[in-house]
Amino acid sequence: MANPKDNGGAVDGAGSILSTVAGPAEPPHPERLGPPNPIANQLLEKVTTDEQLAVEMPFNETKPLEYGEAAFTPHVGETRTPASQLATAGTSTETVASPKVGDGHPDLGDNPLDGPLDRVRVDDSGRELTTNQGVKVADNQDSLKIGLRGPTAMEDFILREKITHFDHERIPERVVHARGSAAHGYFESYADHSAITRASLLGEAGKRTPVFVRFSTVAGERGSADTVRDVRGFAVKFYTDQGNWDLVGNNIPVFFIQDAMKFPDLIHAVKPEPHNGMPQAASAHDTFWDFASLSPEITHMLMWHTSDRAIPRSYRMMQGFGVHTFRLVNAQGASLFCKFHWTPMAGTHSLVWDEAARLTGADPDYHRRDLWEAIEAGQFPEWELGVQTFSAEQAAQFPFDVLDPTKLVPEEMVPVRPLGKLVLDRNPDNFFAETEQVAFCAAHVVPGIDFSDDPLLQGRIHSYIDTQISRLGGANFHEIPINTPLAQIHNNQRDGMHRQSLNRGRVSYEPNSLAGGCPFQAGAAGFTSFPEPLTAAKVRGKPELFADHYSQARLFWNSQTAVEQNHIIAAFRFELTRVQTPAIRRRVLAGLVNVAQKLAQGVADGLGMEVPPPLPLATDLPIHNYPPSSALSLFSRPGTTGIKTLRVALLVAPGVDAGQVRQLYAALLDGGAVPRLMGERVGPLPGSDLDVEISFETGPSMLWDGAIVPDRADAYTLVDDEPQSTTPGGTLLNREVAAVEFLRLQYRHDKPLLALGNGAKLVYAAGLPLALPDGEIDPGLIIAERGDSDGPLARFEGALVHRRVYARETDPPRV
Repeated sequence: MANPKDNGGAVDGAGSILSTVAGPAEPPHPERLGPPNPIANQLLEKVTTDEQLAVEMPFNETKPLEYGEAAFTPHVGETRTPASQLATAGTSTETVASPKVGDGHPDLGDNPLDGPLDRVRVDDSGRELTTNQGVKVADNQDSLKIGLRGPTAMEDFILREKITHFDHERIPERVVHARGSAAHGYFESYADHSAITRASLLGEAGKRTPVFVRFSTVAGERGSADTVRDVRGFAVKFYTDQGNWDLVGNNIPVFFIQDAMKFPDLIHAVKPEPHNGMPQAASAHDTFWDFASLSPEITHMLMWHTSDRAIPRSYRMMQGFGVHTFRLVNAQGASLFCKFHWTPMAGTHSLVWDEAARLTGADPDYHRRDLWEAIEAGQFPEWELGVQTFSAEQAAQFPFDVLDPTKLVPEEMVPVRPLGKLVLDRNPDNFFAETEQVAFCAAHVVPGIDFSDDPLLQGRIHSYIDTQISRLGGANFHEIPINTPLAQIHNNQRDGMHRQSLNRGRVSYEPNSLAGGCPFQAGAAGFTSFPEPLTAAKVRGKPELFADHYSQARLFWNSQTAVEQNHIIAAFRFELTRVQTPAIRRRVLAGLVNVAQKLAQGVADGLGMEVPPPLPLATDLPIHNYPPSSALSLFSRPGTTGIKTLRVALLVAPGVDAGQVRQLYAALLDGGAVPRLMGERVGPLPGSDLDVEISFETGPSMLWDGAIVPDRADAYTLVDDEPQSTTPGGTLLNREVAAVEFLRLQYRHDKPLLALGNGAKLVYAAGLPLALPDGEIDPGLIIAERGDSDGPLARFEGALVHRRVYARETDPPRV
């Protein structure tokens, strides 16, 4: 018999290493696996070193730490370092390279899915058209037919692929927040805030964290209009070095309901009524107000919903709130309750209702376009992140329960502490891949941020993940590029629809020894929940303070200016006028009596109804009397950005003073505004070297923040003084019905107007009052003498900064 060592070493047990089933009682230690073969040598090294890892971990040393008092301190998982990287490889052939599998040298401890989006950004410049399989397409104009007039061949795989992909391009839209717009940017911490939280994004002055922010409406479908009356979502995904944190909030600091159990009922009520699918993106219908009138806890939110907060001028000009009470936890385990606030540097500004309603037809994408254009122009929107912090002991002294999402913490009671700023500086490359596929989840938090026991928040923690799985096709939605964190992902999750990761090795469980214990639990370095002590019985119910449904609704009402109160009354009147069931209207009015008699009377007068007796209270506790809070008025935050990004129409017609127009245009542009020449038709202006940029029919009044009527070289004539011009674009402005209507709507919507010299003729033709209803001078209607433009322009810009002259308003409007 041949000596087993004649061919280069011992071979006992080699067959077991070459097999995937069974083996001897003791680990085999052959020196070779047959004839010289580099891959077989790697297999031998892989199996041998893998066995060494298993031997080095004879039992789970950390198991006792899972029990008793030791369990209160998270421990680091047990690990061993392999003698060879092949020990944890999935295959001995992983060093085999190809253009597809890579260079054969994997980066250990790395997940390349967590890299920048450049890894998936595609550009087609200079490239030929291909199929999804990379096959070049010779003809993209016609399907494959049998003869020029014959039937289409079933073998046309190019047609089939193209049509099939098209047929599957839509995914389920979000049940709520379906209509949205988003942008990339960064968050920068002002200081080291580690005294209150160990969240690393707040642990260093000047530290920048990438973000992706999505704004949205709640009730409408994906194709609904931007300017409907609705809550706006304000969701921020922070790509921190500790993982992703999603602060999923709204532009209103409170919510409609107190418990997640009622969320399906709320949304079913506000969505289009199921028997006829109407109305779209609107709360002004019977089922919503039926639900609302039987749910008095909604009253505070209704005050915000009927205020101008629900019709913001721009996403860039609205606040954001975390809504719920959260916890901040520092490295020592000390915790504070907190409320998150986003404050726009552009100030808080809104539309007026008539304007918002007209915008749904004039430009359904109004807010989306506004955000996109501002970022494209380099006028990056900014917000300041602030936080209200308070201890559990302080919270216990408040006249409300901080776990109640229908309540806020007045800023006079707990001031807002600035933490850092948010800047949006890049638009998405692809709306679907980023804005539609981004998945925000209230459950996504990082160490240092924790939940409270708010019952609505607790339900959201579950619901958001569940809906993303349904909407995005499975549990691997976190691997979609826009959702992947910059922090490394290493866990034992495998498989599922659309899996992207190619995990090395055969281990997908923990504890293990065959992968050296990796990935191992991080212990105290990882996320740990705040150890809140609780002793209570299981119960379905709410704390008694939750039963106070009216004190903060009254606080909000009393904190509004007279203008804002009038708008709230008008909004209730509009909403309830569309309700067909008188009993529902009566119940709503009865609830409003508990807020303010003036409010209830104003709404009742608009509905032709008597004010009913108040709804009974749900508690015997007295309604707390809060002092007014100026922070609750939109007018308290005018902003610091001046006229930047504001849109100004310069109305031009034949005979206009071109030199003056160019001077005005340049001055506005230099101030950061967006001026445009508006006329009857786009193109060259007859008798002038000016070029009209946008027409009255394309750019109606609602799209502009202000308007200027420049001087004309000769006087504007009265309508009967000269015949109508037949030249396209040659009509005098005061004969142009669209121009007159444009100015009337600018005035009705309280916007600044400037008329220079003979441009005042258009103001007169429109019949605009030159004084306010109280007889005072209108600061936003500026009429200047010929030759005087600098001073009036400065006054106009001053009025533009304030956005509107609300003192013009009457009900019904004068114009």
